[in-house]
Amino acid sequence: MKKIILVIFLFSSLACFAQDSTEQKGFKKENLFTGGSITLSFGNGTFQGGVIPHLGYSITKWLDAGIVVNYIYTSYRDYQVFNDKLRQTLYGGGVFTRVYPLRFLFAQAQLEHNFINLKYLPPNGGSSEKSEVNATSFLVGAGYTTGRNPGSGRSYGYLAVLFDIMDDENSPYRDNAGRVNPVIRAGFNIPLFQGRARNY
Repeated sequence: MKKIILVIFLFSSLACFAQDSTEQKGFKKENLFTGGSITLSFGNGTFQGGVIPHLGYSITKWLDAGIVVNYIYTSYRDYQVFNDKLRQTLYGGGVFTRVYPLRFLFAQAQLEHNFINLKYLPPNGGSSEKSEVNATSFLVGAGYTTGRNPGSGRSYGYLAVLFDIMDDENSPYRDNAGRVNPVIRAGFNIPLFQGRARNY
């Protein structure tokens, strides 16, 4: 919990500093962007894939924030006993912040809450069991972008590796032994309402 509080404090402080250090005042629709990512994760007997559309706002040239929607499918093998399976379908959403110390590198923090439908398949063709749970996750990590140039109106891609530091037993980002899996997300950002140049 202390890690989460520290990261939230850090990113909140950066956001406040960014707002104070820019001459821009008020909401600017030209600072909006959209896009999305795909997520792919492999672990010990685990596979995960999904799509995560987002809508964001560039607070400064080096700080973005936004909201995300999640849809992720995960399957586990040998979940409780040999040759059993667990399949889960996740949907939810959250908020994120990205800090760019360099134009092509960023640090990301993302707080999200997800609803998860589970289907357990015992070995040897036994009857399946269904259940529903929910989980809160706090993803932190870093990424790389290609062609990010605020104000240019150009789309760009990114690749990020994130880890869930929230200790929730229902986290979709942990394997069947409760270990944290790296979450790899590749996606793109599309600026909205931008001309060829923009001042922050």
